[in-house]
Amino acid sequence: MVDWLIGWLIVFRLPSSVLRLPSFVRLPPATCQPPKEETAMDVTVAQGNLAQYEADCVIVNSFEGVTEPGGATGAVDKALGGDISRLLASGDFTGKQGTSALLYTGGRLPAPRVLVVGLGKAEDFDAHAARRAAALAIQEVGKLEGVRTCATVLHGAGAGNLRPEEAAQAVALGSLLAAYRSPQYRREVKEARPEHCTIVEYNPDAIEQVQAGVDRAAAIARGVYTARDLVSEPPNILTPVELAHRARAMADSVGLKCTVLGEASMRELGMNILLAVSQGSANEAQFIILEHAPAGHEDEPPLVFAGKGITFDTGGISIKPSQEMWRMKNDMGGAAAVIGSMEAIARLNLPRRVIGVAPCVENMPDGKAYRPGDIVTGMTGKTAEIISTDAEGRLVLADALAYVARFEPAAVVDLATLTGAIGIALGRNMRAGLFANDEGLQDALMAAGEGSGDLLWPMPMDEGYMEPIKSDMAEVKNTGGRFGGVSTSAKFLEHFTEGYPWAHLDIANMVWTDANSAAETPKGATGFGVRLLVEFAGRGE
Repeated sequence: MVDWLIGWLIVFRLPSSVLRLPSFVRLPPATCQPPKEETAMDVTVAQGNLAQYEADCVIVNSFEGVTEPGGATGAVDKALGGDISRLLASGDFTGKQGTSALLYTGGRLPAPRVLVVGLGKAEDFDAHAARRAAALAIQEVGKLEGVRTCATVLHGAGAGNLRPEEAAQAVALGSLLAAYRSPQYRREVKEARPEHCTIVEYNPDAIEQVQAGVDRAAAIARGVYTARDLVSEPPNILTPVELAHRARAMADSVGLKCTVLGEASMRELGMNILLAVSQGSANEAQFIILEHAPAGHEDEPPLVFAGKGITFDTGGISIKPSQEMWRMKNDMGGAAAVIGSMEAIARLNLPRRVIGVAPCVENMPDGKAYRPGDIVTGMTGKTAEIISTDAEGRLVLADALAYVARFEPAAVVDLATLTGAIGIALGRNMRAGLFANDEGLQDALMAAGEGSGDLLWPMPMDEGYMEPIKSDMAEVKNTGGRFGGVSTSAKFLEHFTEGYPWAHLDIANMVWTDANSAAETPKGATGFGVRLLVEFAGRGE
C-alpha cells in the first residue's frame, strides 16, 4: 500500500508538501543479499616438535640482536642446515619488531615454508609484543597463495619469560584478530587464508595451560569479531531493530538475559530525550539490555556498560557534509563494543554480575525530526535544550544513564563515538579519551587499558566545563561550541548520572581504521573497547 501510494504521487508530480506518509508508518529497511557465511580461522594446540610438524608454513621467531637461534627456532634452524643463522648473520633480517622473513625448506622439513618473525629487543618484550608478532605472522602468511594451514611456536614462552597460558592467549588472540574479515556482499567471496593455525608446544606438561590460554583468547576474539561485524554492516541492513535482533540472537547463544524496549515502552518510562532523536526516522528506536549474572552473583551491585548506538547519523536537521557521511554507519561503535564485550564475558563466564545497555536510534531529517531550539525532558525530569541535532549521541545516552540507576550499579562506564575533537587531541587509533567522576574507577580503567591493549588517556572534566553548556531556558544545552567540546560533552553526560561512580570513554577516534597500519586491526572496524571491558570486568576492581 505504501509503495503504491508513493509511486502514484511521483507519477502525478504532486508538490513535495503533499508527499507525506501517515505518522504511524514505519518503513521496512532496504535489503540486499545477506553476506555469505565465513568460518573464522581456527586455532588449536598440539604437543610435539615444531621442526617435524606438517603444515603449509611453520612460524618461528627471533629477538633482535640474536645470532644463534635457540629453542624451537634453533631446532628448525638445525633442520635447515643453519639457514636461519645465515639469515641473521647477513643483516637482512635482524629480529626487529614488526619485521619478518620467509624461507623455503626445499624438502628438509615436512613444511615447505618457514616464516621468521621479529620479537624486538628482549628487554622490551611482553605479552603485547607476543600478540603483535603473532598477528604479523598471520598477516604475512595470509598473503601466500599456497598456505591454508600453519603451525607456530609459542612466542615468549621460552626466553620471553611469559607463562605458557599468558603466551598462548597472546599468540592465539593476535592470530585471530589478524585473521578477521568483514562481512562480504560480493557474489564471489575469496577464501580466507590461512584456515587453520596450530600452536605447537614441545613440553607435554604445559599443554593444559596452553589450551586454557587459547580458549580464553577465542572467547575474547569472538566478542571483537561481533563488534567489528556490527560496525562494518551497511546502515540499510543494520537498523536499530536489526541490531536488537542480532543482540538477542547472540544472547540466546551464550546464555545472557536479553530485554529489548521498543518506543512505546520507552515513552512510558519518559525517555523523551532519546525518543526526540528518533522522531525523524522511519526505523523504530530500540533499547537493548543484556545481563550476565552467574550463580551466586545475581544480587550483587553490577558493573554497567552503556554504548551509544546511532546506527546511522546524518546529523539530522543540522545535517553533516555529504562527502564523508558514509562513515556514520560506525556511530554505533559504542553499542557494538558493549554487545561484543557482553558476549565475551558470557563465554568466559566471569564471576561477577555485568549489565550492558545499548540505546539504538537512527538520526534522520524529515518533517517530524527534532529541531535546534527544542527543549526535551528526560526520564528523571531533567531537561535539555537542543542547539545542534548533530550532537545526538549524548542525548540518547542521557536517558540510558538515567535508566541504569535502577540497578544500583557498582560503577557505570559509557562508550560513545561522541566527538571528532577527541581525534585531534589524541590522534587516530592511538588512545581513547577517558573522563571520570571517580578516581578509583579512572585508575582501574587505565590499568585495564594497559593490560588489554585498548589504550586510554585521562581527560579534564573540571566544573568550569559546565559553564558553556548552561542553558537560559533548560538545565543544560547539548553543545557549548567547539572550544573544549570533548570535555563539555562529558559534563553534559555527567549531568544525567544519578550518584554512582561513572566514566565516559570517547572512542570516536578508535572504532575505524583506514589502513592496515597494525596487523591485529585490519582495515575497517577495529572492535575497540571489547578487550578493554573484558579486562576491566575480569579484574574485579
